[in-house]
Amino acid sequence: MTAAPFPAQLAPVKRISLLRRYFRRPIGVVALVVFALIVLAAVFAPWLAPYDPNHVDFALTHAEPGNGHLLGGDSAGRDILSRLLYGARTTLYGGLITCVTGIVLGVPTGVVAGYFGGATDRICSWISDALQSVPGMIVLLVVAAGTGQDFTVLMIALGVFLSPGYYRITRARALTVRREPYIDAARVAGVGTLRILRTHLLRAVYAPIIVQTALTAGLAIGMQAGLQFLGIGAASTPSWGQTMNDGFLNMLTYPLILLWPSIALGVTIAALAFIGSTLADLVSVRAEQPTRRSRARVREALAAPAPDALPGNAVSGSHEHAAADCALRIENLRVGYATDKGIKEVVRGVSLDAAPGEVLGIVGESGSGKTQTVFSVLDLLPPGGTAVADGIWVGGREVGNAAERAKLLGREIGYVPQEPMTNLDPCYRIGHQLVEPLRRVHGLDKAAAKKRAREVLVRVGLTDPDRVMASYPHQISGGMAQRVLIAGAVAGRPSLLVADEPTTALDVTVQAEVLELLRELQAEYGMALVIVTHNFGVVADICDRVVVMKDGRIVETGPVEQIFRAPEDPCTAELISASLDDTEGRDELDAAWEQRGLAHAAGEEAGR
Repeated sequence: MTAAPFPAQLAPVKRISLLRRYFRRPIGVVALVVFALIVLAAVFAPWLAPYDPNHVDFALTHAEPGNGHLLGGDSAGRDILSRLLYGARTTLYGGLITCVTGIVLGVPTGVVAGYFGGATDRICSWISDALQSVPGMIVLLVVAAGTGQDFTVLMIALGVFLSPGYYRITRARALTVRREPYIDAARVAGVGTLRILRTHLLRAVYAPIIVQTALTAGLAIGMQAGLQFLGIGAASTPSWGQTMNDGFLNMLTYPLILLWPSIALGVTIAALAFIGSTLADLVSVRAEQPTRRSRARVREALAAPAPDALPGNAVSGSHEHAAADCALRIENLRVGYATDKGIKEVVRGVSLDAAPGEVLGIVGESGSGKTQTVFSVLDLLPPGGTAVADGIWVGGREVGNAAERAKLLGREIGYVPQEPMTNLDPCYRIGHQLVEPLRRVHGLDKAAAKKRAREVLVRVGLTDPDRVMASYPHQISGGMAQRVLIAGAVAGRPSLLVADEPTTALDVTVQAEVLELLRELQAEYGMALVIVTHNFGVVADICDRVVVMKDGRIVETGPVEQIFRAPEDPCTAELISASLDDTEGRDELDAAWEQRGLAHAAGEEAGR
């Protein structure tokens, strides 16, 4: 589908890079600027420091800020600002060594353990647990004593003790990802294990690693300062921890010595935490969420009439019922998305209605806009999607505002989704997922809600409702899951039931049972049923009237028998041919409609 024309004043939407999206987060920008200033101060410390950090001037002892010493002097007569600038180099170097060590040790082992499981997972997890059970500070003091207080070795040892944090979060993510179908598909396609680990597993752990690195860097800087506070490290090497120790010893007589390094340490750790949190949000959410301004631009573009629009959209603009008499009515619906080439309309001026008790089929090829049409009514459009309509009515009541339609969900509007297993929460039993909406939406007490849930399960053909209600979604079949979703949709006795491809994920036998069930429930409750499908066989089997869509527009509409026997649009003829030609169902339907036509003619003759 080509991009629809849009106003000249509306510039094409560009694909936004990760860096540009980051700079849209004020907190992240402030944190990045602060941390960048700290890094620059550390790098250019030899040029920024006004004095040698180890130069002693006894006249500067406990000196107040001023007289060329911006932060004053410490207890040994050294310039505090100079020591803080040089101390930043030590602090950042130690944090870098610790993070690199933790990543090198924790991430690969976590990915391998999560992917392979079994003995590999048990051994790696045992080592991780053992490291976490060891008192790290005591071991670090021993390492410091054994290595002559070598700072680099000490930071590597600290990284080893912090690597279980990387291991645990990476392993958990790998355990989840390894069960994804695309991993199985890569394995079946002959992709090697190392490539799967590198291209699929490692990419999946980017976001948690970013957060963990920020936390690890802050923790490493804090522990490093604590070790230096205890006297670990060379006295000739300036550090924030040593300055804090000096301030602690003189806190009662000159507290400013403790104040300055404490501020530097706290600001650095906070900046790292905010940077990590912001980056994690951006990495985990690949698509940028639309802003109010971008939504307003899309809405403005959709509101403007397109040059190639049909006058009044004649095919879809004719209604058989007045708005007050419709279970559902949509007037001139447009749905668009912002792309790098402009505004792409996927629904272009659709108008349709469904009468109470009527079964309306919306049929079309993939990408025709049929699902986007009903999702606009249900407010289930993906992020970036914007819907504009001249009016939407449900049960004769105009509900053009999304908030007004939201009040009808679960009450007047029921919904049966396409994928039964992915629309049931694996963490809760079936009974809870049926009872909870009845209690929260309809105000039933627990006993009444449970009774009602059990009744609808029996009604949809589940002969052992108690077992089903006590089961988790993975303990029932796909056909049973679809019946559960249908039960949940009709439990509130809605006047409008929307079913989006309700039989796509089911086998042929179960498809027929589900379609029959939907038809029975629709007749029993007097609901209007709007069923979205690409299969004209489903339409012929269950629907009273059909709407055919192509390229975001309605190309034909009318009673099923009329459309089936004499399609006017080539697209309709192709869909019918693809769904029903050379099948037993087509022959049976032809015979049934032939008998229906003869009976109708005989009745008219008798009436004369």
